[in-house]
Amino acid sequence: MQTSQPTQPISNKVATTHHLSDNMLLLLIGGGVVLFHILTNGQYGFHRDELDILMNARQLAWGYVAYPPITPFLARIGLTLFGPSLIGLRAFAALGQGIVVILSGLMARDFGGGRWAQVVAAVAVAISPVALTTGTLIQYMSFDYLWWVLLAFCTVRLLRSENPHWWLGIGAAIGLGMMTKYTMLFLVAGLVVGVLITSSRRYLRSPWLWAGTAVALLIFLPNLIWQIQHQFISLDFLSAIHARDLDWGRADNYLPEQIYMTTNPFTLPLWIAGLFFCFFAPAGKRFRPLAWMYVTTFVLLLVSKGRSYYLAPAYPMLLAAGSAWLESWLKTLARQKARLLEIGVGILLVLGAIVAVLIVKPIVPLNSGMWDILSQISDLKTEMVGWPDLVQQVADIYHRLPVEEQAHTAVLAGNYGEAGALDLYGPDYDLPPVISGANSLWARGYGDPPPETVIVVGFEGTYATHLFASCQPQGRVRNQYGVKNEETNFHSMLYVCRQPRRPWPELWADMQWYQ
Repeated sequence: MQTSQPTQPISNKVATTHHLSDNMLLLLIGGGVVLFHILTNGQYGFHRDELDILMNARQLAWGYVAYPPITPFLARIGLTLFGPSLIGLRAFAALGQGIVVILSGLMARDFGGGRWAQVVAAVAVAISPVALTTGTLIQYMSFDYLWWVLLAFCTVRLLRSENPHWWLGIGAAIGLGMMTKYTMLFLVAGLVVGVLITSSRRYLRSPWLWAGTAVALLIFLPNLIWQIQHQFISLDFLSAIHARDLDWGRADNYLPEQIYMTTNPFTLPLWIAGLFFCFFAPAGKRFRPLAWMYVTTFVLLLVSKGRSYYLAPAYPMLLAAGSAWLESWLKTLARQKARLLEIGVGILLVLGAIVAVLIVKPIVPLNSGMWDILSQISDLKTEMVGWPDLVQQVADIYHRLPVEEQAHTAVLAGNYGEAGALDLYGPDYDLPPVISGANSLWARGYGDPPPETVIVVGFEGTYATHLFASCQPQGRVRNQYGVKNEETNFHSMLYVCRQPRRPWPELWADMQWYQ
């Protein structure tokens, strides 16, 4: 009895030291991910989605037609701290991805994984194409991804520890998710099914579950009130966008894109193993609600014809579970064979990282042979090029107008990317405020007094002449790199239009559109 007593404290001390070193390793990986994104995020220019976010960041509200308020709020902080800096404004997205990979490593630990499993999980999540994208651009998906992973992390902790206090963290993640992107509702539905269909339904009697629900509602309440005040306009927007996506076939590749977009193809065996572990492995029985959470979300998005990337944030928990399972399986093998397989996994992750980084990150020189190939695979990069050139072209047109006419001129943009670029760069050229019927811009109106002359950007000629009796072409949109994108390939003609065919209030009433 006396000789055995000192051994327990020593054992605890060793375990604690080990876990501290694991934590430090995950912090280093997360910090490395943040640094990598920051160092590679300064090329090309802002993406059209970022320009829309930055435009709304200068018009803070508790809600917008296209999305809830958190992302514009963070962008506003970025504008205040860094100005219109690519690296500075994207730093929040990079930081979010750093946190995601740390949480993924911690989930692997809770699944029973050691240091190797934690590192594999963190790296596997970091090299997902969608994860790389969300670490690159400041857009709502960047933070939606973070809140989904945070919800999964808190759920894993709940199931591992059986401490109901984690429902508060789950509620906070849901509330933040709903203040970022409404697709959080799909994951919440999955969580509800996972709880009801497993032994976790015992938590329905726990006051902490309902306290977590209250936390979620409290965080979401400001946007809910905004939606009520605006007749739930976002439902109209989402309905219109969903119909457009179906018409354009954007949901047609939902199933195959789960393999090569939402996750890296090189990590496919990991997340499949993670799903198997949670469903069928005896050691994963307590985590079965996670499997149902994923499957339910997957099926709901499939049936509703959602876009494939909506599901991307659900994979880190499976990658973490798969990494833990793989590590435990390797321990059953001969040491030399296990070591070779560990090296093989590392090589696959490196190869997957190289391919994904080249495709997603803005690092390839413009107009190089590699650019020509990669821009055909994804149009993400092409939508980062040419916005300052477009604004300068508009400015040249504006300053050629007679001075007395400039005072009664507005710039009318067809889409939120063009509007966002004109809003961001226009003041440098003394351009008048931009107006548009796109999304939240429509509610901001056409100005007082109404414009007499309009420089039209991003409209087909037939639509421009439908609105105005006189429209003179002023050239086509171009960029200094010759990159082909929506602005140069479609509705690329610039016009100066006069004589509205109807009074502006009537004209504007028919000029609301969703994008």
